[in-house]
Amino acid sequence: MQAQARSISVQRGEVVGFMRLMWLAFAGLLFVLAQSAAVQARSESLAPLAEKISPAVVNITTTTLVEGRTGPQGIVPEGSPFEDFFREFQDRNGEDDNRPRRSNALGSGFVISEDGYIVTNNHVIAEADEILVEFFPGDGQPKKELPAKVIGTDDKTDIALLKVEASGPLQYVQFGDSDVARVGDWVIAMGNPLGQGFSVSAGIVSARNRALSGSYDDYIQTDAAINRGNSGGPLFNMNGEVIGVNTAILSPNGGSIGIGFSMASNVVVKVVDQLREFGETRRGWLGVRIQDVTEDMAEAMGLDKPGGALISDVPNGPAKDAGLLAGDVILSFDGVEVEDTRGLVRQVGETTVGKSVRVVVHRDGGTQTVLVTLGRREDAERADSSEDEVPDAPVEENADILGLTISPLTDALRKDLGLDADAEGLVVSEVDEASEAFSKGLRAGDLITEAGQQAVTSIQDFEARMEEAREAGRKSLLLLVRRGGEPRFVALSLGE
Repeated sequence: MQAQARSISVQRGEVVGFMRLMWLAFAGLLFVLAQSAAVQARSESLAPLAEKISPAVVNITTTTLVEGRTGPQGIVPEGSPFEDFFREFQDRNGEDDNRPRRSNALGSGFVISEDGYIVTNNHVIAEADEILVEFFPGDGQPKKELPAKVIGTDDKTDIALLKVEASGPLQYVQFGDSDVARVGDWVIAMGNPLGQGFSVSAGIVSARNRALSGSYDDYIQTDAAINRGNSGGPLFNMNGEVIGVNTAILSPNGGSIGIGFSMASNVVVKVVDQLREFGETRRGWLGVRIQDVTEDMAEAMGLDKPGGALISDVPNGPAKDAGLLAGDVILSFDGVEVEDTRGLVRQVGETTVGKSVRVVVHRDGGTQTVLVTLGRREDAERADSSEDEVPDAPVEENADILGLTISPLTDALRKDLGLDADAEGLVVSEVDEASEAFSKGLRAGDLITEAGQQAVTSIQDFEARMEEAREAGRKSLLLLVRRGGEPRFVALSLGE
């Protein structure tokens, strides 16, 4: 029995020892793998990618002839006893402010085809008399510069397309799909910051779908260093594809603080293709004035939720020809749901001119589909004429409703407001500054043409629309207001 007990004890000891050895081996393996990963991480470098794409990145220098200064130019007051002395000093130093002088500017760009097409920012080459493109020299290679001509520009996206004539094929880069770029993805910015020559900076995608000031904005925000001179340069993904054109920075001092913006490549590609084919852009045009649908507007119109684009006016154009009406809410355009006005403007602009598209609208409590053949925005903009601002006008007969003092439109008021002889509506003469109407931007001189999506020409009409809205269980009344000829919808609470 004692021998048997000793045998069992020995077996248990062997098992424990074996388990210890297994744990030590496993721990050793983990340590080796960790060390290997650390070594691999330290060995990773952006140098191979930078070497591959650098030859397609260019520096751009522009020269503009600036007219000489006019008017008083002396550094002392005219008639001063020192005037002759300082004039002699300027002449001796060759200073002549009346002569035209040349002004230089710097920027960046990148080659997109072997035959010499180059993309940059419009503001880099705007009003330039001469454009010189400097190519990446490479190790031991001489500096190469070529003159460039402008193929086309687009100030709405700040994109310009240039062309150089080279003796042989040029190295170029391709556009990638900016829509698949994710916040946190690594990116590389390249260009000519502050005139220092070819430079590389790295960072990540900080945000997507940023809008700055334009109707077609779709910016990628990045913390890769972008400074003056980087404008027009490329923003690369880790595959060496261009996913953005570096355009702007947000900075209190003019230098990079890690908030830079690159126009998304999926916007740039469409613009570049049109500039290359036509020398100008050709954007689709629907021909409506629109505004976002707020929660109170949605409630006033019986919509389930805010969304879409509310048509505030339909001037002469494709939409009017197709039968779209002021007060319609565009829910879908060419099979794509409309989230807001910004999305609709971009979608229409990217649609081919002359294409017939199906537009689904909310009208009279239901939905209708209208087929619209798009026009060209550039033609419409050229034909647009500016309208005079409408002055405030005194009103004699009036009523105080919803924080507004309103009165019917008369011939005298039409003349004072500069309206057409057939204009109809109610004129706002005063707005209570403590009212919701004032907080939503209504002012004296505004013309209310519709209430509850029906025309109003008298105070009785307005009161009837209010009563109808209350009977329908609505909490707000939707008004169509015009100022200076420009219409917009405003929803006012009926509880006021």
